[in-house]
This record gives sequence, C-alpha cells and structure tokens, in this order.
Amino acid sequence: MFCYQCQQTAGNKGCVKVGVCGKQPDTARLQDELVIALIRLAEAVQEKGVRTRETDRLLIDGLFTTLTNVNFDNQAIQGVIDRAVEERKKLEMKEIPVVDLFVGETDLVSLRSTLLFGMKGMAAYAHHADRLGQRDEEINQWFYKGLCEINRENSVNEWLELILEFGRVNLKCMELLDKANTENFGTPVPAKVHTDIKKGPFIVVSGHDLEDLKELLEQTKGKGINVYTHGEMLPAHGYPELSKYEHLAGNFGTAWQNQQKEFVDIPAPVLFTTNCLMPPRPSYEDRIYTTSVVGYEGMVHIQEGVDGKKDFSPLIRQALELGGYEHDRSMSGINGGHIMTTGFAHGTVLANAQKLISAIRQGKIKHIFLVGGCDGAQPGRNYYTEFVKQTPMDTLVLTLACGKFRFNDLDLGEIEGLPRIMDMGQCNDAYSAIKVAVALAEAFDCEVNDLPLTLVLTWYEQKAVCILLTLLALGIKNIYLGPTFPAFLSEGVTKVLRDAYNLQPITAPEQDLDAILGRG
Repeated sequence: MFCYQCQQTAGNKGCVKVGVCGKQPDTARLQDELVIALIRLAEAVQEKGVRTRETDRLLIDGLFTTLTNVNFDNQAIQGVIDRAVEERKKLEMKEIPVVDLFVGETDLVSLRSTLLFGMKGMAAYAHHADRLGQRDEEINQWFYKGLCEINRENSVNEWLELILEFGRVNLKCMELLDKANTENFGTPVPAKVHTDIKKGPFIVVSGHDLEDLKELLEQTKGKGINVYTHGEMLPAHGYPELSKYEHLAGNFGTAWQNQQKEFVDIPAPVLFTTNCLMPPRPSYEDRIYTTSVVGYEGMVHIQEGVDGKKDFSPLIRQALELGGYEHDRSMSGINGGHIMTTGFAHGTVLANAQKLISAIRQGKIKHIFLVGGCDGAQPGRNYYTEFVKQTPMDTLVLTLACGKFRFNDLDLGEIEGLPRIMDMGQCNDAYSAIKVAVALAEAFDCEVNDLPLTLVLTWYEQKAVCILLTLLALGIKNIYLGPTFPAFLSEGVTKVLRDAYNLQPITAPEQDLDAILGRG
C-alpha cells in the first residue's frame, strides 16, 4: 500500500505496510480502486454528456468513502466499486485508462494529490448538504471535472489554476451546507454544554451529520434515554431545532482520537454518522453502530430506507438493555473543565458586530486568532493548547472543528461581554469565519490580510485540505499551519505556496506569538 493523505502518515512520508489510522493494505487497495472507478465513471459521463442523480451521488459518496477514518469495511467499499462500474457500463463506455495517481514528476504528483484530497473533503460537505435537500449544479458538475482533470497530465501552472478554482467552488459548497443547516435547524446561538453524564440509559452520537441526530432525538423522545454528542457533533447544541429536545443532555468525552480510551466499557450504544471512526476495542465493539458511508467490518449498519429515513430502534433497545451508568458520572475536558461553549457561528458573531468593532477601535481587542482545524493523536498538538493559553488578555480566540478540544474547556474570561474563546462550530463552519473576516474588512475599509487577524490551523484529514485551498483561493495570507506540512506537498509546491501566500509552519507558541504580535 501507499497512502499519505492524512497528517499522521508514517514518518510524514507515507504508510506502506499498514495505515497509522488502522487501515489495512487490502482496504487501502480497494479505496484506490474505488477512486479509479470513479474517475472512469466521470470520464464516461463527460463523454456522453448524461449526468444523473445516481451518478452525482456515486461520485460524492464514493469520494467520501475514501476519506480518512470513514470506512474500513472491504465488502462495503467493493459494493461502491461495483455500483460505479455498473453505471459506467450503462453508458456503453469501455474501461478508460487511468494515470498512475502517485507516480511521476514529483511536483505534478503533489499537485494532483492536493486536488484529489481536497475533492474528498468537499465530497463530505456536499453529502451533508444533499441529505438536507440542498444541491448545486456547479458543485456537482465540478466533481466530474475534477476527477477527469486528475486523469490528465497538466502543467504546474494548470494544476495551480485548477486548485484555486476548486477552492472557490468549495467555498460555495460550505455556503450551501451552512444554508442547509440553518434552514433545517435554525441559526446557532451560544450554548453552554455540560460534559458530565447523568445516570440511566443513554446514546452517544459521533461524526458530523446533524440530520441523523435529529432523527434519533425524535425516535428517543419520551423513552427515558438521554442523547449525548461526541466530537464534531458538539456544535449541535447551538442549533435551536436540536437544543429544544430536553434529552439532548450534553457532550460525552473529547475529540475523536480519544475514543479507545473514553469508550472503554461504555454502558451505552454509540452511533458513528461520518468520519472520525477509530477501530473499536473489544470492550465496546458490540455497542458500535455505523450509518451512511461509514463502515467497519462486524458493526451493525443502519441503512437509509426508501423514504430517506433511518430506523434507530436497535440502538434504542440496546440503550435500554444496558441501562447506562448507575450513578451520575463526572467527566472533564482535557484541561479539567466540565463545561464547553459552542454556537458562535457567523449569525451570532455578526449580531455583535458593533460591539466587536467598537472594542477593536478602542484598543480593548488588539488581535483575533482563529485557532482550529482537525485534531489527531500524535505528539506535537499540545502546541495549540499552549498557544491559546499564552494569548494576551486583550485578544479573542475563534475556533472550529475538533482541534478545539485541546483547549475549549478553558475559561479565559471575557472582553466587553464577549467570551475570549468562541466556538464557531464544525470544520465546514470555516465559512462562518470567512464571513466574519470579510465583514470586519468591510467595516474597517481594508483587505482581510490587513486585519488584526491571524489563522493558526491544525490539519489532519482531507476536509482540512479543502478548507486550506479555499482560504488560499480567497488570497488569505500569513496562515500558520501544523503540526507538520502535508507529506503530499513537495518541496517545489511548498515553496510556491510560501512565496505566494507566506504560508508558515508552526514553530513554538511563544515564538509564533512574538512574530504575529510584533513583540521583541
């Protein structure tokens, strides 16, 4: 096998024996075969000029299936391959040759990989928007275009142009998902979320899919079962149409990579709705359920019915049988806190825009940091905790995605009634951060790059890649990225990005803060 799509790839070069994520070589091979099958299908559809709802969903869900920590079920992956092959055959197209994706001139392979991995991230966002009834022709068409381009031998400049074009399309995709979420669940409002677990039956929901959570909350209503979010589901507590359920009781545990420690002997079922699935341990593997594109061999999979709904009765029965904890259980965040806040998406922040602008003009807020992104298990990520702890008292910290679990239980106080740490939501809510940045730039009649705003990002998987490409497409510079630069970025491509955008590798919190704030 060869895989270098995530930050924790072996030696920051590539996994060649077994994936650091737990992915086995046969699974890696099938995922590569699936990408090839999707390229061939995209080529056939482009040649025939006949797109269908089925082929749209196949490209989106197929790419999503190959994203890190989503699907480890070989039979399920083979099933998607077979569907892609069947759809191509319906078009009466022969098998189209596909380039070797990871062999060739170093910079060109790097750029091809960057586009492919970015598209995997956008596929996740398009999948969630589609589930909520939001689709966009330009976005869907770009999956065909992008997969066909991955099969081309483009020049460096052509690849760079494609990647920036993709970044702009992904912004539209994040906007689409933001619209889908707010129209279905309301505009997020600030919420304090408890991490302690009440006695009695409960269910834990992990991943990103808010519609799955909504369906589960409906089906558990009045049954004496509490529902807890986990990982990237935490922002659900800020949505009025979800928080109205009294049995949405809090958040269980911290980030996705701590599952194998936090789920030990858990007396409740856990539903995995999207990525961030860690290989389950024997002590709780009989309580894990998957749905949508998620898969793990031996786990019970909740299928979507012909009406688009899901039946969660197996989880409900098991929750009642297991009974939960006998007594209230005290759990804390990484730093010992028992309350986390969320719900500071663009609607809330912009509603307080005058207060924010006034505080900046009066010098009460000297700088704003966006510290967020995807988290991981390997050493080096404590940088972000230390960075946030060391930010001056006259600065704000916006955060999003699961990287926030490193520090979101800290109490850093307030400025003019605004908490110094504000969680904007899931990784796709980078759209909120962009909207806030653009609004501030308009208010101060300057460019985004001229604002007292610095992005300090942590990346792990492919959704972080598509967000980074969107930020670069918008011309945002001086981004700090860590814990390492992607292994798939060659030296040549890295130099281009550093020269054009001043993309910076993180160093040490004190050193980076000194550089950002002009100290010393």
